[in-house]
Formats: sequence, C-alpha cells, structure tokens
Amino acid sequence: MAADLDTLTQKVAAFRDARHWAQFHSLRNLIVSLNLEAGELLELTQWKNDAEVAELPNEPLTREALEDECADVLLYLLLIADRAGIDLKAATLAKLAKNEAKYPVDRFRGSRRKYDAPA
Repeated sequence: MAADLDTLTQKVAAFRDARHWAQFHSLRNLIVSLNLEAGELLELTQWKNDAEVAELPNEPLTREALEDECADVLLYLLLIADRAGIDLKAATLAKLAKNEAKYPVDRFRGSRRKYDAPA
C-alpha cells in the first residue's frame, strides 16, 4: 500500500534526524537542493529527442535513474513543506481550485495558451 504524504514526511524526517542533518536543512538550503535535484532529473533528457525521452521509463537503467531523481525531488519537497509548515495536500487542492478558475475547460481544452494571453 502506498504511504500518504504525512507518513512519507515522517520517514524522511526520521532518516534526516538519525543522521543529525536537520542542522543543514534551512529553508533556503532545502529549496536550493530541490532545484539541484530537479536539474538532475532534467539532465536525463539532455541531448534526447521527445521519442527518446518517452522511452526512459521502458529501459531498466534509465527507469531506475528516473525513479531515483523523482524520489529525490519529492524528498526535498516534503522537507521544504515540513520546514515551512505547509500542508501539501491542502495546498495542492487549493492550487487546483485556482487553476480551475483560471483555466476553465470550455476555454482551454486542448490549448497551451496561458490564462492571460489573448484568445
């Protein structure tokens, strides 16, 4: 069974705390680290065309790298939210509601246009 965000956050914090790493985890450092990990995720696509990138999950070695980098991004996001006191589930639901208002289906279905761009 998949763990929920609270359980994952607790596991990540326990891992961190067992190593006494919280001292290095200022909000700024966590945000920087998240972006570094996102860069490593992006690096998996470097010099590849869309078809090659689409194949990443189908090849065992690149799938493992993709899984690892996605996990690293999530680990830092959980630590950022924990440090900042953000309820990720509530924040995500609130953001979805905002996006629903900005991008109504009848105006944006199949469109890549930004909400404030002229029609």
